[in-house]
Amino acid sequence: MDCVYTMGNLRIVDLTKGLDPKTETRRCHLYRFNTGGPIPDYHTIMDLTSHLGTHCECPYHHDDNWPSVAELPLTTFFGRAIYVNIDEAPNSHITGAMLDKYCAPKMKDGTIVIIDSPHKLAPFTEKTNTAEDKRLFVNGETAQWFKDHKAKCVGFGDGVSIENCNEDVKPFHDILLAENIVFLEVLKNLERLEKDVFFMSYAPLPIMGLDSCPVRAYAIEGLSEFSN
Repeated sequence: MDCVYTMGNLRIVDLTKGLDPKTETRRCHLYRFNTGGPIPDYHTIMDLTSHLGTHCECPYHHDDNWPSVAELPLTTFFGRAIYVNIDEAPNSHITGAMLDKYCAPKMKDGTIVIIDSPHKLAPFTEKTNTAEDKRLFVNGETAQWFKDHKAKCVGFGDGVSIENCNEDVKPFHDILLAENIVFLEVLKNLERLEKDVFFMSYAPLPIMGLDSCPVRAYAIEGLSEFSN
């Protein structure tokens, strides 16, 4: 199925990972049953991890006292987005100086920032943290830059790892989640974007007590208010 759609002058790119319960490595089980007897009325019980596929992580992920998915305003989950391809040496940590170079010219308060690099590897697989894994890393310095520049959300293409070690991953999460800056993980089809500034949406279900939720993430190119 193609991931690009058009509506008039608008171009929509689906940035979501498709899921197949038969092959998914994270918890993903469906139980379909008929509630209607002789008149078919099928329902499905979904047994999923909250971090399945393309998902949005919210502050409750790291602290019981921070907001869960349903406690954040809807505006947390859409807005002006930028795509940033950070072309630096393999396995580099993303520094403030790098973000000054690649991000700063396009930043505005409340921007959704999608970071990526040429060193791509699908996340959460057996190849993570092996010799094949050349992705860039995030750490506390990366997070502080996004906090200081008032990002709304930080998303990750396959060229950036958030799996390398707790010494990097924990401060990255804690610094940003403490500010209600959410994360988008396992974004796909970023190579199909034609613009580096666009409108983006990734709304989760407003279920109380969720730390994270699978989302349908997509970009809309061509909306004048979100094009620069």
